[in-house]
Amino acid sequence: MSASKSSASASASASASRPRGLILTVTCPDKPGIVTKLTGLISALSYNIVESAQYGDARSGRFFMRILFVPTSATAEAEEGQSAKEKVKRAFEEKLQDELEAQFEIREETEKVRTLIMVSKIGHCIHDLLYRMQTNTLPIEVPLIISNHPDFEPLAKSYNIPFHYLPIKPDEGKTKAWQEGEVIKLCKQHNIELVVLARYMQILSENLCSTLNANQPQPTLIINIHHSMLPAFAGGFPYRQAWERGTKLVGATAHFATADLDEGPIICQDAQQVTHAQGPLQLQQEGEDVERRVLARAVKLYAQRRVFINGNKTVVFS
Repeated sequence: MSASKSSASASASASASRPRGLILTVTCPDKPGIVTKLTGLISALSYNIVESAQYGDARSGRFFMRILFVPTSATAEAEEGQSAKEKVKRAFEEKLQDELEAQFEIREETEKVRTLIMVSKIGHCIHDLLYRMQTNTLPIEVPLIISNHPDFEPLAKSYNIPFHYLPIKPDEGKTKAWQEGEVIKLCKQHNIELVVLARYMQILSENLCSTLNANQPQPTLIINIHHSMLPAFAGGFPYRQAWERGTKLVGATAHFATADLDEGPIICQDAQQVTHAQGPLQLQQEGEDVERRVLARAVKLYAQRRVFINGNKTVVFS
């Protein structure tokens, strides 16, 4: 199945009037008949598909699909929440998982992603994420915030979120290894699924990335916002780099973080027109507005299970 198709998202009013749904995501080797088998099983379980998107990558030979479906019978509707999810999961495991050689996940549509936000001293992204969370436009819950500076502790308190100040002070025994060990420990304690680097200005070690990515049963992934249109202007001071090159665009890139700096799979990007008359500070001000939008979009896409990692790239059903 190599064609790509996507149905339009249901409007907010429509989703409010229908039963709560489940989201199925599937990754497997591409071959004929996958869509028929998946949709047939969902129909047999008395569910109706309200949104579907799929993509077959001819180069990698992988197939990706996301389906949002809702109960159509009184029996199915009565089995809401965890019991409905477990019923669908068992049916998929018994009837299709081995046949399709599939990796799959089933989540409740309204389930929020447990998210750790990490930040340093620049606040536009964390302010935006917390506001969107508070207004229920970003489906995440934030049980803690970590920083290598104390600046945003008052902000965390204003949202009643515990704040963990983890500075690197080698003379006090607080090394980078100690700091990252604390991050790993806190992620496990709080069952963190997603780490968001909201302008966290520390390079993550290979050990931290690999340890979080290996968490079971749910890997902990890391999303970073880089203040340029990667792969251009990677590393530090990208706005000055952009100004020195006379660029006519400033942009931002949200990507999965890996031990290779600014090299992880890209989730989304955006850009803003600028002119020769704008200096580095003005480029930064323009760029920061783009950064917060792009990061929030990436987190929302991930939380809604619309992002699939495909090698060093992503498949995104927007």
